[in-house]
Amino acid sequence: MSANVENSSSPMDLVKWLIAIALLAAAVVGNTMYGEESALIRAIGVVAAIAVALGIAATTGKGRSFISFAKEARIEVRKVVWPTRQETTHTTFIVMIATVIMALILWGLDGILFRLVGFLTGLEI
Repeated sequence: MSANVENSSSPMDLVKWLIAIALLAAAVVGNTMYGEESALIRAIGVVAAIAVALGIAATTGKGRSFISFAKEARIEVRKVVWPTRQETTHTTFIVMIATVIMALILWGLDGILFRLVGFLTGLEI
């Protein structure tokens, strides 16, 4: 990932953020106020308001740096060597067997300690 991301924020960024937040609030309030309207119409209105708010937020300094970060993260994800289905299945079975073995060991230790404490205190249940 790039460590030198320029954070050039302009004075208009605050205005843009306030507009984006106002649009999101308007989407919530409008969805509540127009509850008797069709759900499809309200959903389209909310999605449109969110899209416009995200578009406005993307033009700010923080928005541009986030988009740059997301692009770099996607490039890094493409570089990952993902395990095959067989490797994943084998690893899953190994983890399950190890979990069962540890559960049995802890169950045995719990039983031993329970009897030992009961013997030492004389309070056998």
